Amino acid sequence: MNYKTIMCDVLVVGAGGAGCRAAIEAASHNLDVIMLSKELLGKAHTAMAEGGYNVSLGNVDPDDNPETHFKDTIVGGNYLNNQKLAEILVRDASERVFDLEEYGAVFDRTPEGKIAQRPFGKQSWRRTAYASDRTGSEIMVTLTEAIRKTSVRVFDEVFATKILVEEGRVAGVTAIDLKYGDYLVFRAKSVVMATGGAGRIYEVTSNAQLDVGDGYGMAYEAGCELIDMEMIQFHPTGQCAPPSAKGRLVTEAVRGEGGILLNNKGERFMKNYYPEVMELAGRDQVARSIMTEVVEGRGSPDGGVYLSIAHLPKSIVEFRLESMIEQFEDAGVDIREEPMQVSPTCHHFMGGIKIDEESGTNIPGLYASGECTGGVHGGNRLGGNALADTQVYGALSGESAANFAKENTHTGINQDVIVKEFEKLEAMLERKEGISPADARDELTKLMWEKVQIFRKEEDMQYAVKELRRIEKDVVPNIKVDVRVKRFNPGWHQAMEFEHMVMTARMVAEAAVIRKGSRGAHYRVDADPNDKGYYNIVIRKGEDGKMELRKEDLVITKIIPP
Repeated sequence: MNYKTIMCDVLVVGAGGAGCRAAIEAASHNLDVIMLSKELLGKAHTAMAEGGYNVSLGNVDPDDNPETHFKDTIVGGNYLNNQKLAEILVRDASERVFDLEEYGAVFDRTPEGKIAQRPFGKQSWRRTAYASDRTGSEIMVTLTEAIRKTSVRVFDEVFATKILVEEGRVAGVTAIDLKYGDYLVFRAKSVVMATGGAGRIYEVTSNAQLDVGDGYGMAYEAGCELIDMEMIQFHPTGQCAPPSAKGRLVTEAVRGEGGILLNNKGERFMKNYYPEVMELAGRDQVARSIMTEVVEGRGSPDGGVYLSIAHLPKSIVEFRLESMIEQFEDAGVDIREEPMQVSPTCHHFMGGIKIDEESGTNIPGLYASGECTGGVHGGNRLGGNALADTQVYGALSGESAANFAKENTHTGINQDVIVKEFEKLEAMLERKEGISPADARDELTKLMWEKVQIFRKEEDMQYAVKELRRIEKDVVPNIKVDVRVKRFNPGWHQAMEFEHMVMTARMVAEAAVIRKGSRGAHYRVDADPNDKGYYNIVIRKGEDGKMELRKEDLVITKIIPP
């Protein structure tokens, strides 16, 4: 088995907001840094984030401060957050947003020239900094240009498949060049995982095609602990029609700017659920309210509800929601004059790789940041906290990985482990009988959407667990690729991803069964009233190869009243 070995000090796996920020920070320590990107540099899912970046600047509401941001984050997370991690988020968000400005990011401004801030759901003050409704795109363009001014070596269209652990610490990763099919081994003194989320394990999602849970699957197989994987945020407003656009994000900025939700009777129904905050309730609350309207027969023709901003001045809509106008024009809807049809869509993982206050994992030398981590957002994420998370923990993970690399040398390497990994990938091409990755993915995503969804119950989730274990045992080893070439072969790439998708889905479903009560985004219609849910669920691969799940006490630094 032929493969090429590439050495570096710090390896960053993932090139979204967190990965780019980690690479920039690590490179500032005068180290040899490599960043791997599954797609072309700059095309990561972060670019699809629209609404904004939460930071307590007090530019619009002077009384806002990190303490109120912390409280909102904990209450919004239904008290499941690791409070030490949340404190770091709100403390460092301002410094990191100023970093972005120094790199060249252009945020909307107040008349006084300060960074403008808009209201977002379940927040006490207007603290969401924004660049129209293309904030994520502005950040990614900025970070991409900043990366090009550093010594970071970027390998784009390269897919990491396995984390290598030797001598009790991280050693690097195996990977494949997606363009040419070449096998690669990246050896590093420290590694940062910044691989994003896994919305694509669900049939309806706002996520990019490559968000399949690679980081979760690789981390689990390497022996990492993961936390609260059952906590999946379903964004309340995804596009309903046409079918090709189903699930596409309709930014919370629409409601932040004054958009209202209506049922098929023309009623502003949020007054019946959360009358004090209406459309600016938490994302989990709004999503459940919308689905209740649909289930009870008050939905729109395409299975959603109506979201209207036709009452707002056209100048506001055109200036602050420009991409939304373009998005719905493609569907034949002028949002300045008529309502949008929206329904929930799988959007964000609050759970993920368990990290500490240095962004470290339980494997020495392995760090993580961004959506692939868990603990920062608890049971539900505030809109606007994700972009802040990428920059705060991106910088922190890059700094920690650099410090570890300066103090350590490269480990040895186990050739047998590497060869076994590449032989497994090769077998997908050589297999003449089996299941296509497209058919396998369709079965998986439909199962998750129907059985581990917004409204959850024991019977459905137990069925999902049983089926996922079957898929892991019978389908994963029999994935075959019809086109047997290594160069430019998307089917092969999907086959490689599928194993990560199944493992991620299993962790979600298995943890959801363990949590008997409702908390945050995990809502059970058959909730046990005795299970208040004030604990985290930690998952890891046991020494016998079986999945281990345990409940763990919350990390609390302050008592926050409801």
